[in-house]
Amino acid sequence: MRSIRPSVTVRRRGGARRPRTASSALAAVALVSALALTATACGPGDDDADAKPSASAAAAGDGGLKIPDNLREKLKEHGIDIDKWKNGAWKNWDKDDWLREADEFINPIIKGLWNADRMRRAKDPDRAVDSDDIAGDQGVTDPTPAPVKAQAVPPKYHVNAATAGKVFFDSPEGTMVCSATVVQDPAHPGKSNLVWTAGHCVHAGKKGGWYRNIAFVPSYNDAGRSADELQGATRDEVAPYGVWWGDWAQTSQQWIEQGGATGGQGAPYDFAVIHVTPEKDTGKSLEEIVGSALPVDFDAPAVPQVHSITATGYPAAPPYDGQLLYQCQDKPGRLSVTADDPTMYRIGCTMTGGSSGGGWVTTGADGEPALVSNTSIGPETSGWLAGPRLGAVAKEVYDSVSEKFAGQ
Repeated sequence: MRSIRPSVTVRRRGGARRPRTASSALAAVALVSALALTATACGPGDDDADAKPSASAAAAGDGGLKIPDNLREKLKEHGIDIDKWKNGAWKNWDKDDWLREADEFINPIIKGLWNADRMRRAKDPDRAVDSDDIAGDQGVTDPTPAPVKAQAVPPKYHVNAATAGKVFFDSPEGTMVCSATVVQDPAHPGKSNLVWTAGHCVHAGKKGGWYRNIAFVPSYNDAGRSADELQGATRDEVAPYGVWWGDWAQTSQQWIEQGGATGGQGAPYDFAVIHVTPEKDTGKSLEEIVGSALPVDFDAPAVPQVHSITATGYPAAPPYDGQLLYQCQDKPGRLSVTADDPTMYRIGCTMTGGSSGGGWVTTGADGEPALVSNTSIGPETSGWLAGPRLGAVAKEVYDSVSEKFAGQ
């Protein structure tokens, strides 16, 4: 995460931390960041990250490339040679060529790129004012919550946390990962292909552009195997419900313009929606494959109205290794990053980088669970997490992605 106040050092986590590179041994999925506040959920793929993919990653990148005609034309418009992209041109992070605007997202499927080894080694990697901020608590920060020890989700994850999974992507820092949640699609009831995560898991913010090779793996490591047990595991073992590539992603304009690696820049708008398609066609939607999708509550309840929130994610920084799913449950407090931005939710939680983007769920008045936030930032020392309160801006992002695929 980033530092919220000059005296506080925080990082984005995996989401509370920024993405970092994976270690050759078996890296954490958390994004280790040198920045004061990092996104909790992201992180590169190698501890010795030098912005170059590993040998296995390079080999995987030579797989088949699926390019729809409309995407082929869009690539040409931006001067991108498809054959060169397939053969590794996507590794070029020259700032002048890095697409960053909201309508410039491109993510061709490179079949086989996300193999079991590359996934295992991945590491963990704005400001419109809402005049009617809920409960009149604009600029209010409650006392720091006591740490809540994260509890391991019992496997199989497909049974106990069916909507949870990991987002993998490539960044200039290396191969990264975040956590994410399958959410409902109003345009396709019962057949959603939408995934909710943090904005910093798809876009670098004001100093960068869209990340590449973005893919979602529901119920990653469904059997809850240890890091040692995953050595040599097949892709079907770590991704039993498939690899789903993002064919569109959208985050807030506030994140694109103001999102940063340190401090709280853009954190109140640090959310994103990804529309996914399977690498191997199943004839079924993501929701049908995992058996569930959460509704999203954009009428963010005021803190006094929320009895408890459950945050879910794959923490990767020590003492975690990014391979197992965890949850924290706590009553939220308020966190103000800046007086001009909407107040965020904050809970006690020991999850570390790699948990960024993971869903925050509470039970609504109807007794049903709903997603109300996602992990965005947390302190370098861990102990708590903060997430944006979803309102009109988040709904615009969500509706835009849903409507884009409404007729398909």
